[in-house]
Amino acid sequence: VQLVESGGGLVQPGGSLRLSCAASGFPFSSSAISWYRQAPGKAGELVAVISSAGGNKNYADFVKGRFTISRDNAKNTVYLQMNTLKPEDTAVYYCVAVETNLGGQGTQVTVSS
Repeated sequence: VQLVESGGGLVQPGGSLRLSCAASGFPFSSSAISWYRQAPGKAGELVAVISSAGGNKNYADFVKGRFTISRDNAKNTVYLQMNTLKPEDTAVYYCVAVETNLGGQGTQVTVSS
């Protein structure tokens, strides 16, 4: 099982980023995928989750209306479009296969002016 996150970086408040999670080694199209984040000194937070076919999506209240989770099962990839970013969104973002609870190494997102 391998999940590799990418797309993080430094962005100004109000800016946007799109994270990607490329998966392999398990039946991706049958797996729900979550995005989590962890800021320094804080507990991890569930950000969003998408069902295996992409029809069901759920978001944490603190990202509703700003973030969008999506997936392309033909590419074994899940995305997290992040708009109107705030400094409090700064964290390492991880994608996790729900059924196995296995995730990647994460990608750093820093929102700062």
